[in-house]
Amino acid sequence: MTELERAAGGVLCRRSGDRVEVCLVHRPRYDDWSLPKGKLAGGEEPLAGALREVEEETGAAAVPQLRLPDVDYVLPGGRPKNVAYWLMAAASDGPVRDTAEVDETVWLPLEEAAGRLTYPDERTVLAGVASLPPVTAVIALVRHARAGERKKWAGRDELRPIDPVGAKQADRIAALLTALRPRRLVAATPLRCTQTLEPLAAAIDRPIVRDAAFAEPSGPDGLPARVAAAEARLAELRGFDRVVVCSQGKLMPHLLASLHGETDHRPFKTRKGDGWLLAWSGETLLGASRL
Repeated sequence: MTELERAAGGVLCRRSGDRVEVCLVHRPRYDDWSLPKGKLAGGEEPLAGALREVEEETGAAAVPQLRLPDVDYVLPGGRPKNVAYWLMAAASDGPVRDTAEVDETVWLPLEEAAGRLTYPDERTVLAGVASLPPVTAVIALVRHARAGERKKWAGRDELRPIDPVGAKQADRIAALLTALRPRRLVAATPLRCTQTLEPLAAAIDRPIVRDAAFAEPSGPDGLPARVAAAEARLAELRGFDRVVVCSQGKLMPHLLASLHGETDHRPFKTRKGDGWLLAWSGETLLGASRL
């Protein structure tokens, strides 16, 4: 079976007066106009690859907002390719870094950008963006990094620290979520939740606020009330525009199911050191994608 080639990119947007503009790139090798994108490096997370490719090809640092539908197609020779796209907001300008790949960039209103794009599947991606309401808040909800085994910890469980693997996971979270430029960092009360966000806090020079609303309840009977408290707290945190919250594995799936209006929490189970990017327009959850 032919190995799948994976790539990632973004619909990079900025506001110009009362309209939204999108950045397209011209690639002389193909003489095409396209959305900025490129192949993932070995072991690279798709979101990290998308942010890297967008900055290399446009010169703009980007803030991730919302996972968009993937594009799948077959390359000449029969190799399948998958491109993961994110909606992104331009945070800064700069020169194109990958000048061997891109020789020109242009910012166009959505309708004009769709007309300039060479490939129909990318026009479909852009049409989906055009149909969206504005993103008003983005919250990264992460599960704490690995903290050894509970049964091997002799002290109070809330004081159980992350282990060496967890420390590496915390560094990875920081490397990925620095691009979000969060204005607020919130951790559930256990030590391992605070420790998970410490590398990110150091990178962006922000304090970590501890909040019991995102901690697991002491027993299953307390879960409905804790989910309601966490959901209400998220509604308040949306006022900060961009936030990172570190929570726990027994609460997060139920919280995510509630946010989606679902009763089955199983699709939202989250590994330690992993998480979700949640995007809202006002009070409407536009989407949730795994980090």
